[in-house]
Amino acid sequence: MRTGLPSGTAAELVHPATGPSSRGLVVIPDIMGMRPLFDDLVARLAIQQGWSVAAFELFPGRENLEVADRLAAGSSLEDDRVLGDAVAAADLTGAETVGILGFCMGGMYVLKAVATGRFDSHCPFYGMIRVPDQWRGDGQGEPLDALAAGDAASVLAVIGAQDAWTPSDHVDELEATGATVLRYVGADHGFVHDPSRPAHRAGDAADAWRRVVDWLAT
Repeated sequence: MRTGLPSGTAAELVHPATGPSSRGLVVIPDIMGMRPLFDDLVARLAIQQGWSVAAFELFPGRENLEVADRLAAGSSLEDDRVLGDAVAAADLTGAETVGILGFCMGGMYVLKAVATGRFDSHCPFYGMIRVPDQWRGDGQGEPLDALAAGDAASVLAVIGAQDAWTPSDHVDELEATGATVLRYVGADHGFVHDPSRPAHRAGDAADAWRRVVDWLAT
């Protein structure tokens, strides 16, 4: 069901067939934002896991931006707005206990969400561990600082060992915070969530999903 957050940001909310769940999940999309891929993911997680699941648009009011324009506009995003929307999406599920997962840019914000204290578990898929130079702006804080302000042990990070967006030294820094890191040898950026991508690795994707679902359920 398409709905909106108090900020006006578009969101997708799906409850399991039994109605609102005591367990909630927020999904932050990749840089391309809300689209059928994520509508389907939200519905699948709600149906298969019995969770109330909400996702929201990273670039509200700019949904028609192409990927190059979104990459260029990364520095215009502000943590207060994005993380405020993440917390509002958690409230939208109606659940007291809520986890969060995200992909790419959304994964970076999952790491930053640790500092909010709203989520009991955090699962970033290939989220940037340090803000990329081209996205730095006055409203952007560093993910590692957010981890230092919250419970880093609540993080299960899915990382492709060949991903230039998550260099190995950054991954080492993430692991040193107490986060649990799953490193997939030979995997590049975006290898899990979109089967249409050349980087997709079906076996690794299935393994990552199994581990993430177990982490969230626990």
